[in-house]
Amino acid sequence: MARSKSSNQWMQEHFDDEYVKLAQQQGYRSRAVFKLKEIQEKDLIIKPGMNIVDLGAAPGGWSQFARQLLSKNDKLIALDILPMDPLEGVDFIQGDFREEAVIEQLYQTLQGAPVNLVLSDMAPNMSGNKEMDQPRAMYLAELALDTAKTVLIKNGIFVVKLFQGSGFEEFHKEVQQLFTKVVIRKPKASRPRSNEVYILAKGFK
Repeated sequence: MARSKSSNQWMQEHFDDEYVKLAQQQGYRSRAVFKLKEIQEKDLIIKPGMNIVDLGAAPGGWSQFARQLLSKNDKLIALDILPMDPLEGVDFIQGDFREEAVIEQLYQTLQGAPVNLVLSDMAPNMSGNKEMDQPRAMYLAELALDTAKTVLIKNGIFVVKLFQGSGFEEFHKEVQQLFTKVVIRKPKASRPRSNEVYILAKGFK
């Protein structure tokens, strides 16, 4: 089957992408790692002594990067519907975290350890139709926020990927009510034509 013109363009862009090349050179699982790296350099959200939950983690780039910054006994739990190759020092739970059983498994893995940081780089499979894609992306962000509200300790941190558009302002306001400091970050590794941004919220109330 012939690839569509836009799909060819995407493939070309992907292989010419400096971050794809960097990820390959540095042994990271995805180019997305550089988005988290830039947020970390600016905001120092990950420190030794923290326990982290990484939502929508596959293929594991964010977990891979975050794990290097933690101490040996800190917990990092990655969740995704998709399978993910094992990473040393990362507990992986495959399943849909809307399901009670998966959240139960998360609590069992935590064994009472406090969660200091919830990360979410989740995005739906984009169809190119904004009317469909935006609500699905917002739904995933809401799920991530619900999880953060459930597991974060006081003063915990939340980082979530969003796409600017319908529902964004309301979500942003909701996060501002729950955290003491909220900023929006657009890392350089986000593709310039993408309306993707990250909300970084510190000081969970």
